[in-house]
Amino acid sequence: MAMRSPLPVRDGVGATRLRVPDEGPWPTVGAYMAERFFHLDPERLLSRFDRGEIVAIDGSALSRETPLGVHDFVWYYREPPVEKQIPFDVEILHQDADLVVVDKPHFLPTTPGGKYLQNSALVRLRNALGIPELTPIHRLDRATAGLLMFSTRPATRGAYQLLFERREVEKVYEAVSPLPADWDPAAPALGGAAFPLVHRNHIVKLRGQVCVQTDPAREPNAETLIELRGFDDRVLHTLLRPHSGRMHQLRVHLAELGAGILNDGFYPELLPETPDDFTRPLQLLARELRFTDPLTGAPREFVTRRTLQEAPRLSGA
Repeated sequence: MAMRSPLPVRDGVGATRLRVPDEGPWPTVGAYMAERFFHLDPERLLSRFDRGEIVAIDGSALSRETPLGVHDFVWYYREPPVEKQIPFDVEILHQDADLVVVDKPHFLPTTPGGKYLQNSALVRLRNALGIPELTPIHRLDRATAGLLMFSTRPATRGAYQLLFERREVEKVYEAVSPLPADWDPAAPALGGAAFPLVHRNHIVKLRGQVCVQTDPAREPNAETLIELRGFDDRVLHTLLRPHSGRMHQLRVHLAELGAGILNDGFYPELLPETPDDFTRPLQLLARELRFTDPLTGAPREFVTRRTLQEAPRLSGA
């Protein structure tokens, strides 16, 4: 059972939980946190104890002198970062007693993290809908736009999460890639395989690395069905049906086939980090979600209203 926070959601953001070691070279919880968060001014951090902002599981405030080993966990609110506003809105497509389905724009993260707090789909929706219990059932990369599903009630959340864990949700994406140099309009193919094609590999996420790695020596753990949607003299437009849900799977699979997605700064080559260019979004869109509702047994289908700006206007297929 998940550990319940002693602090309520505030401004759409839940409190952060930190595990505190039982023993170590730190005499107090405050000393441990000052070393762990070495990039922060120590006195500014310790002053938060004085204001009662760091609490134990029962909601009681810790002091600067609280010794190490008394509490296994502490909770606190993250201090809001100075955020760059993401100038795109989340569009609500569906809302009922259990689910909220939205169209997420490019550049907006699903959940708070790093330099994004209020500029996340979760926090914006909690504030807009007044539902502090709202929780994402799955996630999209910050760079990816499209369908995103949230649970409104803890009582029914697990039933919907199981759909994704059991791969019982049909997900369809679309992507736009530069037209491969060896493209043959008379015999459309990627990586030497005609459409539709299935690409499989083994994807590994290594700690401390932003890009995933692939291991050809290991059994595949990622699989995508790739269909041709169209092309012109510049770009290739594909539909992607992932059977698995590995990190960056679709981006990696198209890159391996010589059709890396337009405006992807990670694959096939990791480019230096630059400020967001809102005129050049990653050309990847979560297009469709289909599943049988675990509560009612009724079929559910959701389709994005968004489009990819670089998609060919006329099919070349």
